[in-house]
Amino acid sequence: MLKRVFVAPDPGRLRLRSALRAVLGIGSAVALCGLTGHSLVAAVFGGLAALLALFTVLDPTVRGQAVTTALLPAAGVPVLALAAVLHDAPLARDAAFLAVVGAGVYARRWGPRGHSLGVFAFMTYFASQFLHTVPGQLPELYGAMLLSLLASSAVRFGLWCYERRLPPAAPAPPLSGGTGLARPTTRQAVQAMAGGAFALAAGQLLSHDRWYWAVGATWWVFVNTASSGETLVRSFRRVLGTVIGIAVGLGVAVPLHGAPVPTAALLAVCVFGIFYSAAVSYTWMMLAVTVLAGLLYGLLGVLDPGLLVLRVAETGVGALGAVLAVLLVLPVTTHATTDAWIQRALHCVHACTAEAAARLAGSGTADPAARVAELEPLLGRVRASLAPLVHPLSPARARKQRARRVLALLDDCAREVRGLAAVAADPEASHDDRLTAACQRVEAAVAALTAPGTAAGAARHAVAAPEHAHAAEPALAHLHGLERALAELAVPLRAAGRPPLIGA
Repeated sequence: MLKRVFVAPDPGRLRLRSALRAVLGIGSAVALCGLTGHSLVAAVFGGLAALLALFTVLDPTVRGQAVTTALLPAAGVPVLALAAVLHDAPLARDAAFLAVVGAGVYARRWGPRGHSLGVFAFMTYFASQFLHTVPGQLPELYGAMLLSLLASSAVRFGLWCYERRLPPAAPAPPLSGGTGLARPTTRQAVQAMAGGAFALAAGQLLSHDRWYWAVGATWWVFVNTASSGETLVRSFRRVLGTVIGIAVGLGVAVPLHGAPVPTAALLAVCVFGIFYSAAVSYTWMMLAVTVLAGLLYGLLGVLDPGLLVLRVAETGVGALGAVLAVLLVLPVTTHATTDAWIQRALHCVHACTAEAAARLAGSGTADPAARVAELEPLLGRVRASLAPLVHPLSPARARKQRARRVLALLDDCAREVRGLAAVAADPEASHDDRLTAACQRVEAAVAALTAPGTAAGAARHAVAAPEHAHAAEPALAHLHGLERALAELAVPLRAAGRPPLIGA
């Protein structure tokens, strides 16, 4: 598991840059709060605001990121006021919390900006429970929020804005699905509220003071999941990361007793770990989050081993709430979600091929690199959707092998498409009729794979690639490799007489 974090590909060292910038941005925010005379509670709140701004704002352009960051207070200020005013009214406080949960999930229908604002609103309410905010603290907390967002933005958009030198990111667009309860974001909002209600009630049975950890666990399990299977796997990983994090916290955070200097150093390590591992291992990210929470409790002077054990129990309750919600309330099948993401990825493969062929034919507007950028997040969504089946604890061995085969072949497709795009970018590369014929065969193979009930015949649309390709024909070699991978995909995807890749 540790090897997966440090050996995972990091093109352009983007994960490393993001993690180092987060340490600098959050550290600057907390330092600025301290220098301006804010209390420890306000500095902790400001650090959390900076972390959320750097972690959740993922618009594809720098301008979009700046606009979303500027809008964060519009979501956080009223929610913080609501939580503080309702602090001494438990029933109203709980009802408002569930409403914030539902609204935060529903906001994802508006893309990355809606997602960021929804997360910030939820975490603001959560932080208010964590810090036991009352109305008299609001002016100081508002000041800390604004100062921290300014400090982290100065780092992100000024001191270290590496995105300006990179092509815009291409987040995978959410799956569409009609109106009302047919819309995925609406269904997930209802599920999150149902799971949150269970977690809130069960969490309060465990603790009248720390119940909000259960609601937080339910919320974060729903982030970036689109099916029952994904939610089950994410719940397991959250609990596992929390348990490991508690073990580390008992050996690290508890003995420190909140000593400022070593605690600050370890907090920086945890922030780095959260950002560096988030894209490749949810378990390791949760380990870092759990240790960070223990260190913060140490700074606030309330840390003890019993509190860490309670954290595990509350996380388990929250994960159970999410599992029950996705299984019993408007469930979304893993098979349907997986099929939709695979089809999107295959259509993108075809679009990449068509753009590369047009570029080789002399088109000045064709841009295969942009299509390749779109393909990467789509493949990430396919991997996430297939995660339940390829998980080590999955009992369906035959389907696990087929799922792994699908992932391997899609990775082959991506590799060939990237190579084709690189060849097309060479001004010396030229076009011939064989490229046109090969692109037409790729189009036919993709059409066969994505048309219901016909993918088993995809192999008939692809011709066998030659045993070797001449060095002078690299584009044709990549196309033949792509044809081969698409033809082989027909077997695990739509093999006759076999059950669906993922059960309904």
